[in-house]
Amino acid sequence: MSFANRREFLRASGAAAFSAAVPADLFAQSVDTPMPSGPAWDPGSVRHLLPTVSHNRILVKASFNAQLPSVPTLRVGETSVAGRMSDTRGEFWHFHVTDLRPARTYQLSIVGNQGRPLCEPWELATFPAPDERPGQFRVLFFSCAGGHEAMKFLPPAVRNRLFRRALSFQPQAAVANGDHVYWDLLSPLTSKRYGASAEAEKIAGKFDRAGIVLGGDNETILKRAVDPQIAPIYGADFRSTPMFFVQDDHDYFDNDEATDDIITFPPTHFMLQLARATQVMYYPEFLPDVARPRGLPWSSAADRPDGVSETFGTIRYGRLAEILLYDIRRTMTLAGPSAVYVDPQAEKWLMARMTATDVVHVVHAPSNPPGWSAGKWGEWYPDILGPDRKLTTSRPKPYWQPGWLKQHDRLMAAMSAMKGRIPLVVSGDMHSIALGTMLGSGALDLKGNPIHVALPGTIGTWPGGWPSVGIRGTPATPSAVLEFEEQIKPIEQHGFILADFTQDKIVLRFFTWDVKAQPVEAIDMLQPFHIAEFSRPA
Repeated sequence: MSFANRREFLRASGAAAFSAAVPADLFAQSVDTPMPSGPAWDPGSVRHLLPTVSHNRILVKASFNAQLPSVPTLRVGETSVAGRMSDTRGEFWHFHVTDLRPARTYQLSIVGNQGRPLCEPWELATFPAPDERPGQFRVLFFSCAGGHEAMKFLPPAVRNRLFRRALSFQPQAAVANGDHVYWDLLSPLTSKRYGASAEAEKIAGKFDRAGIVLGGDNETILKRAVDPQIAPIYGADFRSTPMFFVQDDHDYFDNDEATDDIITFPPTHFMLQLARATQVMYYPEFLPDVARPRGLPWSSAADRPDGVSETFGTIRYGRLAEILLYDIRRTMTLAGPSAVYVDPQAEKWLMARMTATDVVHVVHAPSNPPGWSAGKWGEWYPDILGPDRKLTTSRPKPYWQPGWLKQHDRLMAAMSAMKGRIPLVVSGDMHSIALGTMLGSGALDLKGNPIHVALPGTIGTWPGGWPSVGIRGTPATPSAVLEFEEQIKPIEQHGFILADFTQDKIVLRFFTWDVKAQPVEAIDMLQPFHIAEFSRPA
């Protein structure tokens, strides 16, 4: 079938595919999948496609509807690079292109044997060079897009519809902050509903924790578990939008929990192998940045594209903006007063970027949110659920490490100390959309340059996944150790944030969609319910 004919087929089949994907008890109204304006892009044999870029590199992750009989090639302008197999069966491939020109829009195409197109060509632009001065930069932030539909997470077609609405505002980059997968295996509170449930074993099978992940039965199980949580949700809709994926606890196939019987983090060897295999197959690692040391933990691994980091990332958009991305789970320690979430060498990198003066805006995007607590073990804060079902610090939180809060305070102090910058953190994990201002933490006074903290909203949360109705049954509230003002109290709805960076300010636009009160069609017309504008201090 030609690309032109397939376009018509895609238009005709879109609505039917959506209707089949939406459970009748969740959405009573029939809806059509919104299609982008103009001709539909033809994915050909591509099942999913997710790119990332820097000013001189492109990294693309792709899967195909069937294993490929030969090595595919990615053409980028006049350059061609051979794909590298990401699994062991030829269904997943990645393409790493170097020595590109900054701020240039390239035409990309993937071809197979004898140059046969495997999908329609598309465009992707590199970022401006580090010394360039772009006038604006728009970034999409969201979290918690994972979850299997069989476990009552938002249907993939609805999640994709939220993405399409966000993409209609033409962001130049997107940050997916944590929990791309929900398949907990050992957690006492969540595994029996997720990866260790009878339904999960029926869908995917049961992992052999002593076996290798890629190259055996575990690979088949992993794909059955993960593929429905990523491939149909993203598809190829982000093919022209650079993506940056931060991992969090569920991406290691467990919830952060600590009891006398089990402490789920730091991740075990098997958890690491599951997280690494998911990442190498489905979404891009972080490309190198001249200001980020290549020797940071989980960087420059021999089995990954040259120089990439799996855990610490940078979005560098010329001299206008730099977003620091960091997963706090992989390097966390349980060392009491000296415990950390972020490896000490990575903390030094963060500190160095905050004191450097070569970028106008420096923003943090950690996987663990500062500002609010839901009483979970693996938080920055000691708050725990009390007998009255409210959060308190009057009783100890078992296995919580005081060093975590010390590191939090070091980072917050450095953010507040930035000269001529707006301290801003946009994180994940909390299954809420919110905005607040941190004025102090314990004895630490931040009023001279308060820290703005935002929760971006979630894409896939199931009805029992919101903090107020979940495991602990309490909404997210500011930690008792903080002096904190809320501009938007946590809202438990699906949504996202768009951040606009210009030379003199940052503007955040907050979007929500209420699954209980709004029809699915309302997604196509979402507008920001709140706009926050922050000007650079003198």
